[in-house]
Amino acid sequence: MSPQPEPPKPEKPIRENQLLTREQIPQSQSHFIPARYSDDERAALVRLAHESIDSALEEREIKLQAIPERLQEPRGAFTTLYLEGEVRGCVGYVYPVSPLFQTVIDTARSAALHDVRFLPVTKEQAARLEISISVLSQLATITPEEIELGKHGLMISLGSRRGLLLPQVPVEHGWDVITFLQQTCLKGGLPTDSWQHGASIEGFTAEVFGEHSD
Repeated sequence: MSPQPEPPKPEKPIRENQLLTREQIPQSQSHFIPARYSDDERAALVRLAHESIDSALEEREIKLQAIPERLQEPRGAFTTLYLEGEVRGCVGYVYPVSPLFQTVIDTARSAALHDVRFLPVTKEQAARLEISISVLSQLATITPEEIELGKHGLMISLGSRRGLLLPQVPVEHGWDVITFLQQTCLKGGLPTDSWQHGASIEGFTAEVFGEHSD
């Protein structure tokens, strides 16, 4: 099979409620079927996330080793940073606009230094960060009745406003499906009942792995 052209890449990673246009979404991925990565591939991505943060803080070039072929495939992904059990940053690409390894490099660095909800991570804090990576499937329309907590993430859109929450979020907070829908609306700056009044509801799955455990 001949290699596919690389999709266009945004200038910087996007936060959960900043999304690309649908024209940039590759149509080859099956709905709700995330890739499955080996333990070695997962460990390589987590190491790469740490190295991305460390190299940025030390103002040096990132050290790259041989990248496995599967990690060169375009994938949407989020990198979440935890410090002492609390979220310290979370940034990602919703859609597969760059190779997965590059997405992890960009999103880890941006989560550490450019998540506007937090001050930039310091060198001392970087050594204590726990990293979680969520590799996303393609988004697809989903009904409230089809949502499975812990399996599906959500994006709710109405007009120019869009909110997104990852599959692990409702589990971490002990939410039911209705609360999950409401909180996703709030994430996008929408009224909590927008999901009942014309908003688009899309779901996705994510393969989540890393160092953080609840």
